Amino acid sequence: AGLGSPGVLRGPLTAPWPQDWEQRQEEDTLLIERILLLVRNVLHVPPDPTEEQGVDGDASVHDRVLWALHISGMDDLLKFLASAQAEQQWALHVLEIISLMFRDQSPEELAALGQGQAATEHGEDTRELETLRQRELAERRARALQRPSRHSRFGGSYVLQGLKAIGDRDVVFHKGLHNLKSYSHDLGKETRRVPRRRQAA
Repeated sequence: AGLGSPGVLRGPLTAPWPQDWEQRQEEDTLLIERILLLVRNVLHVPPDPTEEQGVDGDASVHDRVLWALHISGMDDLLKFLASAQAEQQWALHVLEIISLMFRDQSPEELAALGQGQAATEHGEDTRELETLRQRELAERRARALQRPSRHSRFGGSYVLQGLKAIGDRDVVFHKGLHNLKSYSHDLGKETRRVPRRRQAA
């Protein structure tokens, strides 16, 4: 965009940094000031909607300039200039550059930016979980309506031919067929308990 390659500007800016501000030449000071003014002037260019005919959600020219500054590391240098005690002479330039960086943003958007994306993702997840829960409840209700309201515990009665009960009748078996293997005449009868003193040793 407007800054082509901000790394070209970052190089001359980083060269004078190791020197103390007292040892810096006047040319170095002028070079730093000119670079900061150039960055400020590039960021000061107002947006032109007729020229920027991008699709919705596409990055504007201003956003691309900011991204180029970030990739080159210029934003780290600006943070260093803003926080270094010995570089207070550039404070107003840095403040102006930072205010131009956030020109298109409202304070509410910036305040909610860190948690905004997480909140939207959380909201989408919550909505998705809620729709899944509603669908599961609807399926459960449909299944409850399809089956009879009371479960019959009656598993059926079977006549076991070949086994005689009392009085020459066939045995009637009231359990499921899978329990037939464990059938005995004592099934369902309470076992008589023998006191311990009468139990066999």
